[in-house]
Amino acid sequence: MNIEHYISELLYRYQCVIVPNLGAFLTETITTTVQENTTTFFPPKKVVSFNSYIKNNDGLLANHIALQEGISYIMAVAKLDSLVKEWEQKLLKREFIILKNIGILKYNIENHIVFEAFEHTNYLTSSFGLTSLVSPSIKREVLKSIVPQETLPILEEEELEETTLSIIPEKKNPFKNFLKYTAILTVGAGAGTFGYLGYLEQQEQSKSILVQKEVQKEVETKLQEATFFIENPVNLSTEKKTLAFHLVAGSFRSLSNAERTVNELKAKGFSKAKIMPQNEQGLFPVFYGSYATYTDAQHQLTTIQEKDNPEAWLLIKNL
Repeated sequence: MNIEHYISELLYRYQCVIVPNLGAFLTETITTTVQENTTTFFPPKKVVSFNSYIKNNDGLLANHIALQEGISYIMAVAKLDSLVKEWEQKLLKREFIILKNIGILKYNIENHIVFEAFEHTNYLTSSFGLTSLVSPSIKREVLKSIVPQETLPILEEEELEETTLSIIPEKKNPFKNFLKYTAILTVGAGAGTFGYLGYLEQQEQSKSILVQKEVQKEVETKLQEATFFIENPVNLSTEKKTLAFHLVAGSFRSLSNAERTVNELKAKGFSKAKIMPQNEQGLFPVFYGSYATYTDAQHQLTTIQEKDNPEAWLLIKNL
């Protein structure tokens, strides 16, 4: 019997699949995750875990096997019991139970079942076809600020002429006067040359700043004119919450008996009690209520069996 195939099929539709007398495979939905060191985005998925303390037969797996293999429910339960005993013998021998597309079961040193899930299978149907995405790293350029350089004041020609004319040579020593004139001319020529070079450098910087301003202005204009839009927006459909876990009070051949039972249950405080349509066996099922999660349904079932009806049972089915 290919039980891992049947378990895998049910994990796509249900949060809990119990293997009687062994444990339960549980699923939990996680959102999109990001691996920062590789900038990889992973789509939402269902993570599978195992709980060896949930062993009571809820009928889900046995019913599914019976329908798929065309056998009776009792025979399906017997096959499951035989398979679980075989697995327990292998686990005691420290052998691994490999379940295709699900994971590996093994014993630890304390003879407790340890489960290692396979990560390549995503049981979340809404993520079908989605794969991981690697985003390229973004290169950020740092803009260097322009630091204005100190420039020496430019001496005008008139100032140079005035400075030159203001010096009056002495008559006493002609050679000394000649040296003074030579020094003045040398200083004036050097100052004029240095001033002219400073003037050219200042003009070059002014042109560079002007070009940068024009480029910045052009970029801002283009950004203002740009229009960003998204073609074919993705419609995010919200998953409808279904009530697939039902607590059954009983099934009745007579509709009047079913209605009387519902009234009695509501009088006891079970406000969600209801009658379901007649099934293939010609019976009218009466439910205490329907729940969205296995945990809520199992908790309520335990309370009902202790305080009201020990024969109440859990039906897992999308109606």
